Amino acid sequence: MTIRTRFTFLFTGIVSMLLGIFCLTIYFEAAFHQTREFQERLRKEAITSATFLLGKDLISPELFRQLTKRQITTLTNEELVIFDLRGEVSYESGTVLSSQITAKQLEQIKQEGEYYWRIDENNAFGTIFELNGQKQIVIMEAFDKYGISKQQNLRLMLFFGWIGIVLLSLLAGWFLTNRFLSPVKKIIQEIDKITGSKIGLRLNEGKRTDELEQLSIRFNQMLNRLEEAFNTQKAFVSHASHELRTPLTSITGQIQVSLMVDTEAAELRESMKSVLDDIQQLNKLTNNLLDLTSIKTHQEGIKYELINLVQVLLQAQTELKNKNSSYKILMTYDDPNELLPEMYANEPLIYTTIVNLIDNGAKFGKDNVVEVNLEVLESEILLTFKNAGIPISQEDQATIFEPFKRGKNSRNIKGHGVGLSLVKQVIELHHGLLQVVSSQDEGTIFTVKLPR
Repeated sequence: MTIRTRFTFLFTGIVSMLLGIFCLTIYFEAAFHQTREFQERLRKEAITSATFLLGKDLISPELFRQLTKRQITTLTNEELVIFDLRGEVSYESGTVLSSQITAKQLEQIKQEGEYYWRIDENNAFGTIFELNGQKQIVIMEAFDKYGISKQQNLRLMLFFGWIGIVLLSLLAGWFLTNRFLSPVKKIIQEIDKITGSKIGLRLNEGKRTDELEQLSIRFNQMLNRLEEAFNTQKAFVSHASHELRTPLTSITGQIQVSLMVDTEAAELRESMKSVLDDIQQLNKLTNNLLDLTSIKTHQEGIKYELINLVQVLLQAQTELKNKNSSYKILMTYDDPNELLPEMYANEPLIYTTIVNLIDNGAKFGKDNVVEVNLEVLESEILLTFKNAGIPISQEDQATIFEPFKRGKNSRNIKGHGVGLSLVKQVIELHHGLLQVVSSQDEGTIFTVKLPR
């Protein structure tokens, strides 16, 4: 069942229920007032008749019967019976009513003074009429012909009115639902046009006021994110394939040359060292790519533990010096408040981040010198990596954290442009901040702020 059908039936059902309650309330309220009105007429008729028969100006019972037959205000099927207090009939206009009166009903009239009840379809009223110290029980019965007729007419009118309004509600609900859902149809039509080759298309946002237009805005924002991720993925695959193909081609070529010609041991050793260097670069690129992918796709599964950053820095220093003896890594530790340099983090990712930043500083630094400073504050930990090499231009500073983006100062220096992108992802994963400042006077300073 479509939303239009469900909404139409829901709207019609609510209108039908409310209108039905309204009609039933009117009907029963009218029936109640009609009954009270007839009971009052019955009471007045009974007292008037008793006054004629038992009052000072007495008339004969036969004359009274003739008057009631010809009186225009006489009620339908009206009958009058008068009992004395012993239950004996003193007067009866008909022949049936007295036999329908029970001793219990007479006793009820004596106790309450006035009493209403029903005899089949008729209404009955009984009261105590007292004159000159003598009490009589006056009972009148009549059929409310006009009241019942009016109630029947009212019932039919309300019923057919209810049916008519329900049908109108059904049509109105269908029309209104069609009007309300027409923007949804347009959204669906526009969405159907968006494909992988047309991912740049966007939904019409209208006046940006109602909920459907807000939905279009959110959908466009999602498309912007998807398009960005799609383009990033295409660029990533393109650059990654290129960066992987280059060292593999180099390795293949060097091995083929070594196999084709007779080379001396020294030359063969140099060739193997070059191959080993390419393999190490390839291994580093592969690890960085795997880490970068893992961060983007498996953030929920990353585990955090309490780590000591001094120990991580020392391990990174040792590893990098063993791999490249020309690196000069100068470390300082500033702790004015004697706080422990500890934080909750994923140690392998933080270790990879520090290794990349030190390696980056040493590669680009003058004489392969990089200065690393650790400062522990109350709420955060500051790590700075400074080198005095060729500064990074302002234009390159805006893009060096994107995958496979390298600055103009990186010419003739080995690298793939993945390390800083991985560093930024790890820092943001730990709710930290990564900044870079580079100038000819101060050199290049990478600053990492991590919450304690």
